[in-house]
Amino acid sequence: MRYIVAVVLMCFAFAKAESQVVINELDADTPSTNDRQFVELKTDNPFTSLNGYVMVFFNGSTSSSTGMGRSYYTVDLDGLTTDQNGLVVLGSSLVSPVPDRYLAESNIQLGADAVAIYAGNDTDWPDQTFANSVNLIDALIYDTDDADNTNLMNLLGVNIQINENENGNKTTESIQRRADGTYEVKAPTPHSLNDAITPTYIGVDFTVAPLPINEGNNFDITFTISEAYTSVFTLNYNIELGNFDSSDYTGPSQVVFPVGQTSVVANYSIIDDTIDEGDEELRVNLDNNLPIEFKRLKDLERHLVVDNDFQTASHGTPLAPTYGIVASTAPSNYYDALNGLSSPQLETAITGIIAEEFVVRIHTYDDVVQILNDADQSPLNSNQVWLLYSEEQRSKSLYQTGSNSTGRWNREHIYPRSRGGFFEIEYDETVDGMSVWTNTNADSLRHGQSDAHHLRAADGGTNSSRGNKDFPEYSGPSGNAGSWHGDVARAIFYMALRYNNIDVVNGNPSNSTVGQLGDLATLLQWHRNDPPDDFEMNRNNVIYTWQINRNPFIDQPELVEHIWGNQVGQPFTLSNDTNVLPQVNLFPNPSTNGFYITGIDGNVKVNIYDTLGRLQLQQQSKDGFVAHNLSSGIYVVQLTIDHRTENIKLIVK
Repeated sequence: MRYIVAVVLMCFAFAKAESQVVINELDADTPSTNDRQFVELKTDNPFTSLNGYVMVFFNGSTSSSTGMGRSYYTVDLDGLTTDQNGLVVLGSSLVSPVPDRYLAESNIQLGADAVAIYAGNDTDWPDQTFANSVNLIDALIYDTDDADNTNLMNLLGVNIQINENENGNKTTESIQRRADGTYEVKAPTPHSLNDAITPTYIGVDFTVAPLPINEGNNFDITFTISEAYTSVFTLNYNIELGNFDSSDYTGPSQVVFPVGQTSVVANYSIIDDTIDEGDEELRVNLDNNLPIEFKRLKDLERHLVVDNDFQTASHGTPLAPTYGIVASTAPSNYYDALNGLSSPQLETAITGIIAEEFVVRIHTYDDVVQILNDADQSPLNSNQVWLLYSEEQRSKSLYQTGSNSTGRWNREHIYPRSRGGFFEIEYDETVDGMSVWTNTNADSLRHGQSDAHHLRAADGGTNSSRGNKDFPEYSGPSGNAGSWHGDVARAIFYMALRYNNIDVVNGNPSNSTVGQLGDLATLLQWHRNDPPDDFEMNRNNVIYTWQINRNPFIDQPELVEHIWGNQVGQPFTLSNDTNVLPQVNLFPNPSTNGFYITGIDGNVKVNIYDTLGRLQLQQQSKDGFVAHNLSSGIYVVQLTIDHRTENIKLIVK
């Protein structure tokens, strides 16, 4: 036995002595949401393969179930080769220059934790495996003002811990290895030698302008290099993504930098077809096909391409609501069981309808993205969704898929997940469409995670600002018109009856309170001041096709008064009101400097919006003629008369 132990120790010492790769730099604490984290490795010789190595991250927390030196993230290094400086970088997609391999964003833990390199494979490290020194090549224990983690030191055989915040600049500095094996903390230098004064690479960058890119228009890509090259440099790339391909544009896939030149411009035209393909994104892809001296400062950058062949709806937006144009698609007998009932029997009967087992369906959380694409479609542009709270429209293609929410939209739970006790399971990450569903009932509280009746398209940053606040503790972005107030109230009323063990209450419960959301008095007033409009009715109809249930407070808004308002205890009587808008047209269309409105007599309010939903012209027309000096392009003309609205697409030559 002693002989075996001695051999293991000798092998370990040999491995350490002959180690070819070390942790050269670590940036764990970065600005904002730590979405620029990276690890840089270094080999003694350039162009060294890292096959047979694995990088393992360890949780040094005191948690007895997940911490205490257990592994939480493992990256196999097979397939990586260091560059001419012996460097290779693994990091998030926002790191510049671009990493050689991507790591999950914001995944490297902060605190007294560790990262290590081992000889072996990722399969050697099942999740929550304790750190050890067998086949260990190099290890770094790091912290941000945390006490030394003696447990990790003992497990890894390391006697020093490095503080990334030792200069008080934890988000703008990284831990870097000196040539003598010690560490210092200074400004990050990914892809460069740590002691270099200037970058040890030539950076390749690009900009795209003008933005946004509209179908039928031209745009340029300006490529730059950080210093002039000593010979002619040819850069190959493509700008395709998904359905956006070479049939959608004209332009090159290669630029040439003459000797001494650091900038080249490539010109493109987006082909103007007559097909509504929806807004798309083009992606500039350099594909890492560069000489060894070069590094991509960025890559895979996406830009919106706006399709001008969109459709408009006959009904208005929540900001300019219409009523009675969109009829409920509820079966004629859908609410019959409610007629003549009063509280509390009324509530029980509603729950019986909207949570009926073996009838009502629930879909995955990822399916909800498609549901919202249809349910929250902007009446002004069929290729965009209307955003709750911020009261604007945004391209469907700009759905948030990473940690960066800027300019993106995502799924907002009106009844917050943490307040309702909803949660996600692995199956929720499946997109299987309308034809596949899960059975549900009033006790299936988890299904509130993906119940589309209280999920809305929302600006990513605005969604984060709302958090899990009550209403009106959260009152929306500054300057908003409150066009969403009634929508929010009715969604919460629906949830209170759809699921057992959650409720809407008076006052402002603690934001950590599970099962209660406020404020009922405010929500009642919001419901009264902002009655259901055509936009809400349309989304109720769309969701019904998926979930086979409806929000009854949209179809029968007076139900609210019988349950929470001024008619509590009074029998409920069904009602069905309709209002039909006459058909109108614009002539001529395309237009140059004006058009006539046909099909409506009298005073008409005219709002004209561009394809991004921005108001360009507002006036009253008494004689049916509207003069304008709009630039060439596509617009939506919104005509309002007697509280009824029609949206018509206008082309300006």
